[in-house]
Amino acid sequence: MPLDHIEWMPRQDLLTLDEIVQVVEAGAGKGLRKIRLTGGEPLVYPDIIDLVEAIASIDGIDEVSLTTNGMLLEKMASRLAKAGLRRVNVSLDSLQSEKMHRLTRFGDFARVWAGILAAEAAGLLPIKINAVIIRGINDDELQDFVRLTIHHPWHVRFIELMPIGNEGDWGSGLPVNGQRYYSVQEMQSSLAPLGLVPAHSPQGNGPARSFTILGALGTVGFISPLGDHFCESCNRLRLTADGHLRPCLFSQSEVSVREGRSSGKALTDLIQEAVALKPAGHNLIPILPGPSHNRIMCQIGG
Repeated sequence: MPLDHIEWMPRQDLLTLDEIVQVVEAGAGKGLRKIRLTGGEPLVYPDIIDLVEAIASIDGIDEVSLTTNGMLLEKMASRLAKAGLRRVNVSLDSLQSEKMHRLTRFGDFARVWAGILAAEAAGLLPIKINAVIIRGINDDELQDFVRLTIHHPWHVRFIELMPIGNEGDWGSGLPVNGQRYYSVQEMQSSLAPLGLVPAHSPQGNGPARSFTILGALGTVGFISPLGDHFCESCNRLRLTADGHLRPCLFSQSEVSVREGRSSGKALTDLIQEAVALKPAGHNLIPILPGPSHNRIMCQIGG
């Protein structure tokens, strides 16, 4: 997130729990089967347990998952599982406490690690750990992350840094724009000594290409929207907190749920309209500074 000048959305602009559920119900009627709650940070949403329970009870929805920074996961994992959550993705960009705190400005590695273990104990499986790799920051931890999969049945996924509203100053001691991008090809080269071999992608792994160390309990995935486009296999549709259906993470095209309904359109038609807007691909240049998008990543639910 930006260092400052954060403009919080007025509460009246946010979708209500009932409105979110209505969109999911309409999506289920069109064949939607999986829902992932993201953010921002979904565990600070005051009605998150009720929302999980409501979505999990919708006919046709096979799986409700959640992406979290893990800070509140330890105390909520059991309740989330009982409400119907199936699994969690934990965003964790460093295994070093000081570095993680510097990157997140508030994160506590011990709390996140306890949250991962609590989620595992609650049956929120498979555990997926998402690490965005940044040159000069955590590219030296690649092998440490991979070694987690030897003794844990976890799925570590390395993600390229995506230039979505994060092109500005990150603060003292962090790289400047144009020096942050670290490609999947570089990641794989760095990990060559570990002898990764192709692996079957776990259920719900989406665009990640999976590998494993022979005999390891978990897998390693690479998500490369810039270095190796996966646009042709993308089947995602995002609903923003203020009620816009966004067909592509990198596109500014959106369909307003509230405006559409006020003009008499059915939710199913609005969903179909958003799907029809999905582009064939994106044209982002990975290592050059680019223009800021109309929403930053924490507003989209990337």
